[in-house]
Amino acid sequence: METSPILTQKLHNDSETPLYAQLIGIIKRVITSGEADVGQLLPSEAELCKAYGISRNTVRQAIGALEEDGFVVRKRGKGTFVADPTTRRKSVQYSFTTEVSQMGKNPSSTLVNFDVLPVSPRIREIMELPADARVYCFTRVRNVDNKPLIVETSYYPEYIYPNLTREMLQTHSFYSLLYHVGVVPASAEDTYEAVLLGDREAALLDCRSDIPAFFHQRRTTGEDGRIYEYTTSYMRADRMKLNVHFQKGATEFTRVIDQ
Repeated sequence: METSPILTQKLHNDSETPLYAQLIGIIKRVITSGEADVGQLLPSEAELCKAYGISRNTVRQAIGALEEDGFVVRKRGKGTFVADPTTRRKSVQYSFTTEVSQMGKNPSSTLVNFDVLPVSPRIREIMELPADARVYCFTRVRNVDNKPLIVETSYYPEYIYPNLTREMLQTHSFYSLLYHVGVVPASAEDTYEAVLLGDREAALLDCRSDIPAFFHQRRTTGEDGRIYEYTTSYMRADRMKLNVHFQKGATEFTRVIDQ
C-alpha cells in the first residue's frame, strides 16, 4: 500500500511555529495540491503520532482546526476524510507563523523591543480603550527562510494576557498563546499603502532605504466584540505581492512571498 504523502514530511522542533500548526500546514498543502482526493481517508491518529513523534493531543488539535475550516470531516468509527472544498471557510490568515508555515516556508521572528506602557491618546482611540489602560508594545522583524521580510509593531491591552514577558515572545507564537486562553480573531480591518522604506525600517530589513514597501495596518476584534490588537507593518514589496481572487459570493485575499 502506498504511503500517504502526509506521513513523509518533517516537523521542526526548533521552530517557533507550534507543532500542531506545522501539522495543519502539511495536511493543508497535501489537500490543496491535489495529492489527496475528496473523500480520501487520511492517516489515523496513531499513524500521525508514530510518524511525527507527537502526542495524540497535538494531532487532535490539528485535526480539529482542519475540520473547523472545512478541510476534513471526521466520521465516528471510520476515520478522517478529505472534505468537499465547497465547504471550506473563506477567511484571512491572522497568524504570520501559521500563514508562512502553510506556504512550506520557515517562519521566525527577531524581537527588537518589548515594553508595557500607559496607553497613548492615539492608541486609546484606535483600540477603544479606557484612559487608564496599559498596553504591550513590541516590535519584531519577521523572517521567512531566515531572510527579513517585515518590520511589525504591535499593541495589545495588558488585560488580554497578563504577565506576558519578553522571554515568552522569543519562544512562542503570541497568537498561539492567545489561542490557549480562548482569544481568537473574529474579524479584522486591514489597510495597505504604497510607501518607500525609511532608514530605520531599511536597517532592520537589511536593504536600501529607497525600495518600495507596503505599509500595513491591522485592527483585530475578538469574539467578545472588543478590539484586542493594533499592528503596523512595513513589508518589502520587492519580495511580496498581494493577490485578490473574486468569485460569486466570496473574496479571497492572499499574500505571496518570493524567495
